[in-house]
This record gives sequence, C-alpha cells and structure tokens, in this order.
Amino acid sequence: MTKDCVALDDVELSDMADLTSATVGWEVGQLGKQADEWVLVSQAAKSGKLKGFMFTTLERIGGTPAMVIGLASVARDRSSAATMRAIMHEQYHRALMAFPDEDVLVSGRMLQPGGLTALEKLVDVRPSERVKANGEERAWGRRLSKRYGALQFDDRSMVARGDGDVLVVDHCPTGHAAAAEPFSACDVDAGDYVIAWGWAMAEFLEKFGTD
Repeated sequence: MTKDCVALDDVELSDMADLTSATVGWEVGQLGKQADEWVLVSQAAKSGKLKGFMFTTLERIGGTPAMVIGLASVARDRSSAATMRAIMHEQYHRALMAFPDEDVLVSGRMLQPGGLTALEKLVDVRPSERVKANGEERAWGRRLSKRYGALQFDDRSMVARGDGDVLVVDHCPTGHAAAAEPFSACDVDAGDYVIAWGWAMAEFLEKFGTD
C-alpha cells in the first residue's frame, strides 16, 4: 500500500517505530519529521502486522527522473526478501506512472550491503567493488549527496557524512555477506553512510504497469 506521507496517523508511526526498535531505533517523533520531508510512504503487512515501510519522493534532479528513497526498514525474518520486493514493486509502479517511457534513477542511503537488494535488477548500480566510478558517476554521487544534505562526501568511495541520524535503507536479508568496501569504511558513530543508486530503465518499468 502506498499513500502520501501526510496521511500517516499516530498508530502507523508507532508501528513503524516498533518495527525499527531492534535495529536503527527510529522514534515516533523522528519518523513524524521524516514524513514531513518525503512525499510517499509504502507499507507492507502480513496478517495485520507491519513488516516493512519506505519513504520516497519522485522528482527530477537536473531534469532527470529520480526516485529518491528517504528511509526504509524491513523486519528481519524469513520473509524479509519478499517484503522488500513487494515494497519495491509499489515504488516502480509509481515511478512508471510519474515518468512513463523514461529511465529513472533510483537512489538510497545504505549502511550495509544488504540494503543494495532494494536496487537489485537495476542497471549500473553504484558503488561497485568491481568497477571504479567514472566522471559522470562521480558527478551523480555529488548531486545525490547534495539532495540528501550530506555534510561531507567522497565522490570516489561514495561515502557521505550526515548529522548523526541513521536515515538509511535498513535491510539485512538472511545469509547476506558481511560488509565489504565501501561499507566497512563507514564510521557509523560519526554519521557515515554510503550513497547508492542504479537505473530503472523504461523497458524494466513497463513490467509494473498494474498495482
């Protein structure tokens, strides 16, 4: 289910806070402030219990269609991968409706490589251990760091420094590999995170034409 962030009520915010209590520990007040910062919220539930959520905004960055993920969290259980896929299905449907016949940049802030599963099946996902970022990709990193309000940013590693709030894609699929570069270089206590992104091509988005 996806709706405007301004339509979230106190019960929903409380359920989100409960979901994240064992991981990133976002509190109701903090989530309420984030609801003011982002436009859309998608929620996934099973048997009436919240299993995951994501705040996003669909916008153009320098004229390029973009889906900017503000923050997200998925329950760490056996269904975590399926929950993330369901949430991203919603996001891609919305992106298709907003930007028909266009390629869309999808970005998020990450603390661990498990978060990158939100970007699976996208094209040219960065950062990558196997491929060094070229000039245009480093430029995209700088643009996204400004969008996220990073206090510092390294356009080679894609590691940014924020204000200490851990506002990331909180997802750690069962059996996922331990953190590797550039994630292992992040100083979480200092507010570090990795800016990651990939491209949802127009032909890929066509698969999400129905809810």
